[in-house]
Amino acid sequence: MRVLVTGASGFIGSHLCPALAAAGHELLASAADCDAVVHLANIAHMSASPADLHRVNVEGTIAQAKAALAAGARRFVYLSSIKAARPEDAYGRAKSIAEQALMQLAGLEALILRPPLVYGPRVKANFLALLRAVDRGWPLPLASIENRRSLVYVGNLVDAILRCLDGPSQGKTYALSDGTPVSTPQLCRAIARALDRPARLFPFPPALLRVVPPLARLVQSQAADDRAIRAELGWQPPFSFEQGLRATAAWYRKQGG
Repeated sequence: MRVLVTGASGFIGSHLCPALAAAGHELLASAADCDAVVHLANIAHMSASPADLHRVNVEGTIAQAKAALAAGARRFVYLSSIKAARPEDAYGRAKSIAEQALMQLAGLEALILRPPLVYGPRVKANFLALLRAVDRGWPLPLASIENRRSLVYVGNLVDAILRCLDGPSQGKTYALSDGTPVSTPQLCRAIARALDRPARLFPFPPALLRVVPPLARLVQSQAADDRAIRAELGWQPPFSFEQGLRATAAWYRKQGG
């Protein structure tokens, strides 16, 4: 299959493109003559303005889908977000609007994936910051948090994208994850094990953490129900949560972390 990947140079794209080539797909640089598009190129920063989020994540996505249709492509895999299920901010709303618009485009075989937090080698932003904090032995005020958060290792996400390209489903929206959700303290302790470091967590009122923007997300619950993709596409994550963390920790160490 001839596939165009937008956002190919990003975190997820840098893992997806080699996997597509290894699976026998041909990677294209433009929509011309492609059979399918995997659309990754969106703004992921929560600090972006609502106008920019709408321009890129909504209008840009629709324009890319229309270009794919005009070029003869039908299959369109869109990387959305778990935040689109119950939008609570401008980012989630933009993703939700883009999803709805794709489903209304006649002739488009849209498949939408809603990943939770994606981690793995070359991860950036908050997950990388958490890796550093645990590795450096910083005391973290997270021991009292009781929440449920889903994550997905980038290798599992890539495998799901490949399944969507080859599978028969269309007009579907799928959540996915590594499996059982974990609490923030469980995540920190699992990262510590992968790094061979102690987890230095101490109790602190979660209500007070909610008023600190960088920490507020760690208090929230965000669990993904991925039963549909497992049942309908027969998808199972090829890597366990522990394997994903070990691979991420190994990359982190190689970078001098």
